[in-house]
Amino acid sequence: QVQLVESGGGLVQAGESLRLSCAASGRTFSSYYMGWFRQAPGKEREFVAAISWSAGSITYAASVKGRFTISRDAAKNTVYLQMNSLKPEDTAVYYCAADSDVVRMVTTTRITYWGQGTQVSVSA
Repeated sequence: QVQLVESGGGLVQAGESLRLSCAASGRTFSSYYMGWFRQAPGKEREFVAAISWSAGSITYAASVKGRFTISRDAAKNTVYLQMNSLKPEDTAVYYCAADSDVVRMVTTTRITYWGQGTQVSVSA
């Protein structure tokens, strides 16, 4: 049974940083892309960042490029999202995701595996 378990969310002030973690288990992810999505109240879930598990190729949404960094630790089966210079508009539930198709991950929300989400709140 595949499990993606997020942690690291919380309440911070604008300009501060948070690091989210996603611990993956239940299958081999070497051929998968791991990603982060977010969903703000009243809005659709949107793509944030993705990384290929084996090659390390990385893609970001324009809204977070230069502020967020995605990485993975293959030995720990964990993916991270370092979020710097946080803004109130970054407030959302952040979801970890895994899929074998990076195009599907970047362009849709029809993702194979989802985590349960972790709340990130940024106050002005």
